[in-house]
Amino acid sequence: MKKLVFAVTTVEIVLAALLTLLYYLNQPMKSSVVLYVPKGSLHQTLVYLRSKKFDLTLLDGFVLRFVGYPQKGWIHIGQTQLSHADFLYRLTTAKAAMRGVTLIPGETTHFFLAHIAEVMQLDHALLIYYFDRYAPYKEGAFVPDTYHLPMGMDEKRVIRLLLYHSAKQMRIWSEKIFGMYDEKKWFHFVTLASVIQKEAASKEDMPLVSSVIYNRLKKGMRLQMDGTLNYGAYSHTPITPERIKSDNTSYNSYKQMGLPPTPVCNVGLDAIKAAIFPAQSDYLYFVRDKDGKHRYSRNYSTHLGYIHNVTK
Repeated sequence: MKKLVFAVTTVEIVLAALLTLLYYLNQPMKSSVVLYVPKGSLHQTLVYLRSKKFDLTLLDGFVLRFVGYPQKGWIHIGQTQLSHADFLYRLTTAKAAMRGVTLIPGETTHFFLAHIAEVMQLDHALLIYYFDRYAPYKEGAFVPDTYHLPMGMDEKRVIRLLLYHSAKQMRIWSEKIFGMYDEKKWFHFVTLASVIQKEAASKEDMPLVSSVIYNRLKKGMRLQMDGTLNYGAYSHTPITPERIKSDNTSYNSYKQMGLPPTPVCNVGLDAIKAAIFPAQSDYLYFVRDKDGKHRYSRNYSTHLGYIHNVTK
């Protein structure tokens, strides 16, 4: 009789535990459409998810030990409202579809955000809104690269992820070159590099273009470089005499002294290195020849001769 009572009691306890577990697993919870899970043990994963405000308890960890371990990297949950059971299932089986978006050196944020909106099927206006909200500078805040982004990520997270990656990379570059990172100093060179990026005909050309900029600034001359007018939506617009006359912004180096107030585009490491380490020259002028190469000169009369050869 005692054995029968013990057996019945055991069954009742097991059934109660199972019912409690089933009830818990069917309770609703909130999630993001996509989430990132770093490498690590199950315990580390649960701690990380809790730190991101996911409502997970010891019961979730218990279930995961039996159904499987979470995927690593970006995971497509697909819904923001689901049960604990659905969340744990997708956490262990799903992976986010990734899309590549490429930012080439010299491209402006205006066109990059439009590209992201098209590839990722996101709201362009929201991308602009969150960029304006979180970016430290109007332009030049992104590092040119190919970024692999998970489909389903919203506009805010896309911008914050790209800015985080870019800021981290810029800090690494700065520490390698200067042994430290000073944001104001770094973005001064990014601004200078953005003009070089727009003007140089090649990577090898960059240090010489940089030297012309330094030499003109030292002499108190206006830069008078078309590339400064290829900012924002004008990234691919040919610069005409009419445009030079009509543009009254601080980016017009034909009218304004010194560098533009902020970068005119996003720049690569080669342009930044050229901005920091210009070639040693006394050149003050350059013009692109018919073969695509620059012709440099020290005096204006020689420069006019090169221009004549290009235009005839």
